Amino acid sequence: MKEAVVGPGPKVEIIDSPIPKPDADQVLIKVVVSGSNPKDWKVPDLAKVTINQGDDMAGIVEEVGSNVTEFKPGDRVVGFHQFMTPHGSYAEYAISPQHTTFHIPAKTTFEEGAAIPLAAMTAAVGLYIWLGLPQPWTPATEPTPLIIYGAASAVGAYAVQFAVRSNIHPLICVAGKSRSYVETLIDRGKGDVIVDYREGDDAVVEALKKAAGGSKLLHAFDAVSENSSYVNLSKVLAEGSKLNLVLPARDFKFPSHISDSMTLVGSVHTKDKDFGYVYFRYIARGLQEGWFKPQPQQVISGGLGGIQEGLDLLKAGAHATKYVFRIAETEGVK
Repeated sequence: MKEAVVGPGPKVEIIDSPIPKPDADQVLIKVVVSGSNPKDWKVPDLAKVTINQGDDMAGIVEEVGSNVTEFKPGDRVVGFHQFMTPHGSYAEYAISPQHTTFHIPAKTTFEEGAAIPLAAMTAAVGLYIWLGLPQPWTPATEPTPLIIYGAASAVGAYAVQFAVRSNIHPLICVAGKSRSYVETLIDRGKGDVIVDYREGDDAVVEALKKAAGGSKLLHAFDAVSENSSYVNLSKVLAEGSKLNLVLPARDFKFPSHISDSMTLVGSVHTKDKDFGYVYFRYIARGLQEGWFKPQPQQVISGGLGGIQEGLDLLKAGAHATKYVFRIAETEGVK
């Protein structure tokens, strides 16, 4: 089969590899569409490794392991591959653990499916494990202000959707040129607002304070975690507050009154397997019922041959879209 590996740069190379075999608790998926994430170019640069970095896949079940009862060959599924292990989604066939694989309804396209796993689960882990917010099946019963910084990003937009499902309001969403997209996700009737980060850091801090309307700001999810995002948040969060980041803070010490944490979504492959199992199936239900909407996608042509372009675009900074690749478009794939 054809497979793409990513090295520092990023530099993408397409190679020939054997089709993998699933172990007892894995699913082998014929990948129709692979998604991409910023980590796909960042990890090779940081770790100086060259491997298949793809983790988001949508396709057809080809084969299942001996312990797998939920899936069978021919099923339409989405899978979340385990970081830094062989057989990622940048290939004709890929491996997904059964607990991070889920069925998708007929109305959900493979392109939409491939835009979901890593980003959506990052949002869920951040909101519910680290910030300890009310979960959708036990929704908030009183006002619970939540700042979502980077609300138009894939992770941020999924966080908004989960928060709305959990009746967490008012949502104070920080966004820029893609604020019109965020507008489609929030509920102004419940006090949700959008703060434009392009106004500058001082203006953002003042707008966040104003949006709180005198309420204590006790929860923030930083889906950006770069530049000045967490610095701005540290200026508005109250005593006893919780702040969750998606990247490590650089050269910054948080005030003692803020409990800061960082989401590592790979935990759903290790200590948080049950959480991953439940939330991926809840996402499947949300897709069927229509309340969970995939991040908008842009198909990069050329299949595996388009990954270089996609990762270059991600490195340059992407907004409100997920770059996906149709594997059948790869040169040499039958």
